[in-house]
Amino acid sequence: MSRRTALSRLARAAAALLLAALAPSARAAPPDPAASPPFFTDEAVAAGLDFVHVHGARGAFYFPEIAGAGGALLDYDGDGDLDVFLVQGGTLGEPAVPSPSDRLYRNDLEVLPDGSRRLRFTDVTAEAGLAGESGYGMGAAAGDYDGDGRVDLYVTNFGANALWRNRGDGRFEEVTAAAGADDPRWSVPATFFDADGDGRLDLFVGNYVDFSLARNIPCPGNTGLRDYCGPQSYRPVPDRLLLNRGRGADGVVRFEDVTARAGLDAAYGPALGVVASDVDGDGRTDLYVANDGAANQLWRNLGPGADGIVRFADESLLRGVALNAEGKAEAGMGIAVGDPDADGDEDFLVTHLVRETNTLYLNDGDGMFLDRTAASGLGPPSWPMTGFGAGWIDADNDGRLDLLVANGAVFARPELRAAGDPWPYEEPGQLFLAAAPGPGGVPRFEEAPGPAGPALSAPATGRGALFGDLDDDGDLDVVVTQDGGPVRLLVNRVGQAAAWIGLALDPGGTSEAPRTEIGARVEIRPAGGPPVVRRVRRDGSYASSSDPRVLVGLGERRGAADVRVRWPDGFEERWTGLATGRYHRLVRGGGEETRQ
Repeated sequence: MSRRTALSRLARAAAALLLAALAPSARAAPPDPAASPPFFTDEAVAAGLDFVHVHGARGAFYFPEIAGAGGALLDYDGDGDLDVFLVQGGTLGEPAVPSPSDRLYRNDLEVLPDGSRRLRFTDVTAEAGLAGESGYGMGAAAGDYDGDGRVDLYVTNFGANALWRNRGDGRFEEVTAAAGADDPRWSVPATFFDADGDGRLDLFVGNYVDFSLARNIPCPGNTGLRDYCGPQSYRPVPDRLLLNRGRGADGVVRFEDVTARAGLDAAYGPALGVVASDVDGDGRTDLYVANDGAANQLWRNLGPGADGIVRFADESLLRGVALNAEGKAEAGMGIAVGDPDADGDEDFLVTHLVRETNTLYLNDGDGMFLDRTAASGLGPPSWPMTGFGAGWIDADNDGRLDLLVANGAVFARPELRAAGDPWPYEEPGQLFLAAAPGPGGVPRFEEAPGPAGPALSAPATGRGALFGDLDDDGDLDVVVTQDGGPVRLLVNRVGQAAAWIGLALDPGGTSEAPRTEIGARVEIRPAGGPPVVRRVRRDGSYASSSDPRVLVGLGERRGAADVRVRWPDGFEERWTGLATGRYHRLVRGGGEETRQ
């Protein structure tokens, strides 16, 4: 069945479910974008997600103002659905203006008598103890760093960062100094991951450049008028690796800065994106860092040294992900990590500046990559845009990964500035649907401006993209943040028409014997189809943290599926006969142990 035929069927089936107005259509007819419902509708206002980002620009062109911010999807209250944490900016310089706080919205999902679902969010920032989180914010990483079964938050800022421990009573407490988790520089991306394989989540913090308000260099823009500078105007600063040393005698979990001993100070650049991924399949978690206008780093995990500290080596040039196919460094903003060519390993898509194109690096299975941007069809449509948050998302649940990118300029768009736009940095977001693979199995994509709908394609200064099934109906929704604008809640209105299966992994650890599900390899074998491989993760995109559950679209394959899980420590088990159309909680030890 062709992509266009499948899209037509899914879109119209979704319309029938939602509107009860469309009859089944002929499978041979191509979709009419004007008649078919959009993939996404923006329901932020209706759902009570009333966040508006403040960049605070007052004409001084302070560099952090153009960076924008991300956020996190997390189940902070343990009720099974995803809540939304959004990072706020503020106002820099004099006269001083009080900074608004970051915001936490509790998901009060309603299931109506007819089985449909209605998203409702309640601002619980104050009652959750987060009203004091009012630095000039950049990003957020979510993870259970103390192993108590509750997800915690790390917030990166222009200035001091903050670690917020989830107490389990609906409140967070700020423990940055006690845990040794601060970084006073301009940090943007961060990720919790298990660097040394001890079951505890460590923390990587990516830093940008050495900017200060006192060193605010005037930079000309593309129209000759003053605009925001690029990263080349300032020195980059080193990133940081914090190893989780566990709970001390006083009950406090502490981190140790091992950046130099781990070798991570050997190379660095203006970091805007990071993902943790076992790129070569050796069982150790590596790091990929996207730098703005400088070579990226792929930190291969070498295991512990003689002193017991994990070691990393930058193999980005060797493995083909430092530069693009032309040997040029690009303006790395965000990273989408996934398996778009369905060969079982993880590939990278890095978003870039206008006139650079986004870059697709395909993994050969041994951790060696090729730039296949041209062959994929992703190059020309991304050339006029500046990409930030991005993710592989099976928008229509047909079993093939699509790509969603949030765009927003960092240099004023001449046509908008000429029209008197006070914030001339808006661009439309993009959805790229998977097409038939090209020669050699290279995945190919076609931009879908019609099916995407105005929720995504309406111009915005897009930054973070947070991916997760917010209404638990079996397809991925997206929260898109803006620099200096209201958040968008892109609710998927098409994917639930197809078959799907969702998996929530529970490692079953304790504070005394910690375990994590982050990094677990999950193989789903649906009835009547090839296996699908996914990994449990929260990181990626731009300065954001997403839904850690594994959600796989199955198209028309509605029979039961078998699932095999390889936990981060190598333990493997399987579950058989799992029903589609629902989420399953897989607790470690609850399956049948398998032998490798």
